[in-house]
Amino acid sequence: MFDDFLQSPLLFGLFAVLTVGVVLTWVMPEKIIRVLTRFFCFFVYRIKIHHRENLPKKGGALLVANHVSWIDGILMLLSSARPIRLIGYSDYVNNWKVRWITKIFHVIPIKGDGGPKALLRSLEAAREAVKNGELVCIFAEGEVTRTGQLQPFQRGLLRIVQGTNTPVIPVFLGGLWGSVFSFFGGKLFWKVPRRWPYPVSISYGKPIDKPDDVNRVRLAVEELGAETMEREINREQIPQRRFLRKCKSKLFRRKIADSSGAELTGGKLLTATLLFRKLLQKNGIDDSQEMVGILLPPSAGGVIANTSLSLLGKVTVNLNYTMTEDVLDFCIEQCHIKYVLTSRRFLEKKPYQLNAKFLYLEDLKEQIGTLQKITAALQTYLLPTWLLERMLKLTTINPDNLFTIIFTSGSTGVPKGVMLTHHNVMSNMSGVDQAFHLTDKDVLLGVLPFFHSFGFTGTLWLPLVFDPEAVYHFNPLDARQIGKLCKKYGATITMTTPTFMRTYIKRCKEEELAEMDLTIVGAEKLPIQLAHAFQEKFGVMPTEGYGTTELSPVGAANVPDHRSGSKEQSGYKLGTVGRPFPGVVAKVVNPETREDLGIEKEGLLLMKGPNVMKGYLNMPEKTAEVIQDGWYNTGDFAKIDAEGFIEITGRQSRFSKIGGEMVPHLKIEEALLEVANHSNDDEDAPALLAVTAVPHETKGERIVVINRPLSKPVAEILKELSQRGLPNLWLPSADSFIEVEEVPVLGTGKLDLKAVKQIAEDHFCKEQ
Repeated sequence: MFDDFLQSPLLFGLFAVLTVGVVLTWVMPEKIIRVLTRFFCFFVYRIKIHHRENLPKKGGALLVANHVSWIDGILMLLSSARPIRLIGYSDYVNNWKVRWITKIFHVIPIKGDGGPKALLRSLEAAREAVKNGELVCIFAEGEVTRTGQLQPFQRGLLRIVQGTNTPVIPVFLGGLWGSVFSFFGGKLFWKVPRRWPYPVSISYGKPIDKPDDVNRVRLAVEELGAETMEREINREQIPQRRFLRKCKSKLFRRKIADSSGAELTGGKLLTATLLFRKLLQKNGIDDSQEMVGILLPPSAGGVIANTSLSLLGKVTVNLNYTMTEDVLDFCIEQCHIKYVLTSRRFLEKKPYQLNAKFLYLEDLKEQIGTLQKITAALQTYLLPTWLLERMLKLTTINPDNLFTIIFTSGSTGVPKGVMLTHHNVMSNMSGVDQAFHLTDKDVLLGVLPFFHSFGFTGTLWLPLVFDPEAVYHFNPLDARQIGKLCKKYGATITMTTPTFMRTYIKRCKEEELAEMDLTIVGAEKLPIQLAHAFQEKFGVMPTEGYGTTELSPVGAANVPDHRSGSKEQSGYKLGTVGRPFPGVVAKVVNPETREDLGIEKEGLLLMKGPNVMKGYLNMPEKTAEVIQDGWYNTGDFAKIDAEGFIEITGRQSRFSKIGGEMVPHLKIEEALLEVANHSNDDEDAPALLAVTAVPHETKGERIVVINRPLSKPVAEILKELSQRGLPNLWLPSADSFIEVEEVPVLGTGKLDLKAVKQIAEDHFCKEQ
C-alpha cells in the first residue's frame, strides 16, 4: 500500500509539500504563516495599500482601525513590513482552534466584561508594547460592525498611549462590507462573493500626537473612509450601467408600475427606454444639447423620460412644476435648455408657456414603427450587456461627469442649480442599499417629485439600479389613491415628509399599509408625537434621515434594527437623524471660527464625502462659500452625541443675533405650538405659524411671528412662554404677530422662508 502511495506522483507531491510545510512552520512559524496567508489573500483579494509612509519605520505606535469583518486583523498584519501586535477579544484569542496562531503573532487578549482589573491588565500590556517600540493595532469599536456604519470608539485606546508620546495612526479598511466575512445581509459566511478577487483597500492616516479625545481619532478614521470612496471612484459603475444590468436580470419580472395602470417588467422598461432614446435623437436632441429639461410627475412616463435621456448621455434637469413660469424660465436659461420633455395630458392640468420647445411623449409614441420595436426588443432580450453598454457608449462616461441638475426650492432666495455627478448619486444610493438591506421583495412607493433630490435619487433611480420594484403616483397628498396602490402592490418602503405623513394617518386605512416595513422621512424635522401616531396606526416607526439637495441628498439616517440585521448594535435613536452614511463624515464647528467643537456641543454642521455636490451651476462664488476643503456647510445647527447620532437643532439662516446672542427661530416655533395647544397630528400643523426676523435699529433684529388664527390671545401666549422659562431675548413683542390666511409653504410641504420673510418685511415697511 505504501509502495502504491509512493508511485502516485500527485499523492506523493502533496505529502512532500505538507511535510516540508509542517517542518518549516515548526522552525520559523511566523514567516511561513505570513507567506501562506499572503498567498491565500492574493488569491481571494486584491489589496491596495495607501499612504503607507504614515506608518513609522521604527518606534512604537498605536494603529486604530475600523472593524468590518472577521479577517481585518489578518489584513492588517499583511499591510505592514513591520510586525503588528493585534488586540483581540480574549474568548477568540484563547480558543483552542486558533490559540496556536495567536501565540505566534503575540496577540494581546482583552475582555471588556471581565472586570476592571482584567481590562486594565490588557491595556497595560498594550501600553508596554508601544513603549517598547512595537506596533499595536486596536479595533476601537470593540466588535465587528453589524450595520456597516462606524460604531462608537471605546475610550481604552487613550489609556494605551497616555503619557507615552506614542502617536496614534488612524487606519481605514475599505471595501470589506459585503464580503463573505462581514455581517452584510445580517449573516456571516453564508454569502456568495460579489467579485473574485475581491477589491480591498487599507489607508493609513497622518499620525495624531497626544490625542485627548477619542472622537478626534474616530473623526480621522471617518475622513479616511470618505477619502477612500473618492479614490475608488473608477471602480464604481455609473447608474445607467447598473440600470441595464438590473433590467436584464429582471426581464420578465415587474420593475415599475403607476396609478394610471401602467406595469412594466425589466425587459419592457429597457425596451421602452431604448425606443425613446432613438426617437429623441431623431427629434432634435443631438450633441449640441448637454442638458435637457423634463416636466413630468412621478409616473412610468417620467421614469422613461429620465432613463432614455440618461442613456443618450444627456444631463437631465427635472423642472419644478410648482414654481412660476418666470422662475422656470430662469432655470431653463441657466442650463441653456432648448428642449423640455413633457406630456400633453400633464399640460392640460397645468398649462405652461416656457422659453423652450416642448417634446410630447404622446407624439413620440406615435412615431414608433414595427422595425424600431423589433430592433429595441432584440437589443434588450438578445444582446449581451457588455456589448449593449459599448453600443450606447456608456463605458466612456466618467463617473465624475454631470448626471443631473436639481434646482433648490429657493426658500431662502433665488433657486440654485445643484450639479450632481454620477458618482455623487451612485455613492448615495449604495449607502441606502448598504444601510437598509434592500431586497427584491421590497416594493417602493414613489410619490416624491423627481425635481426634488429625495425623489430623484430615492424613488426614481434607487429602484432602477437595485433590487426593489417601484410604484408611482403623481400626487403625494392623494392619500386615498396612495393607500389603494400600497394595498394592490404590497408596498414595503416609502420615502416621504412629515407633511405628507399626516394625510396618510388621517385618510389611509390600516390594512392598506399592512405590508409597509420601512418609512424614511426627511425634508422637515419629524415631530416625535407624529412618529408615535404613525406607528400606532400602521405598526411602523418612521425612520428619520437628514439630507440636502447638495448632499445628493442623504447625509445621515436612522437604521431600524430589523433592517440592519442586528439587535446588538442599534442604528436607531428617535429624536435624531441617525448616523452619517458609510463614507460620509460629519462634525459640528463654531459658526464664526470654524473650530471643531467635538461631541455633545451645539454648532454648525459640516459634512464631507462622495455625496457632496460638484458645485452650483454658474455660481462659483456661492460654491466657494459652502464648500471648503471638501467640507460642505449644511447651514444647519446640530449636536453629535457619543454614539455618533446627529440631532438637528435649527437652521443657520433661522437664527437671529440679538444682543450678541444667537436666537433660534425653530425653538421659538416649537414653544409657540405647545403653548397654543396645537396638535402635531393636525394636518395643518406645519402651516400654523412661522418665525422670522426683520432688521431693528437698536437690537439688530426683531423676532416676527407669521400665524394663522391662534387658539389663545397673543398676550396669554406670551405670558405662558415666559412662565415656561423662555429667555426674554427670545420673546417676540405683542405687535410682532402678523395674522394671515395661510402661512406660505412649498410644494414639498416645507415652509417657504423667503415668502414668510417677505410678509414680515412688507408689514413693517408699511408701518414705517
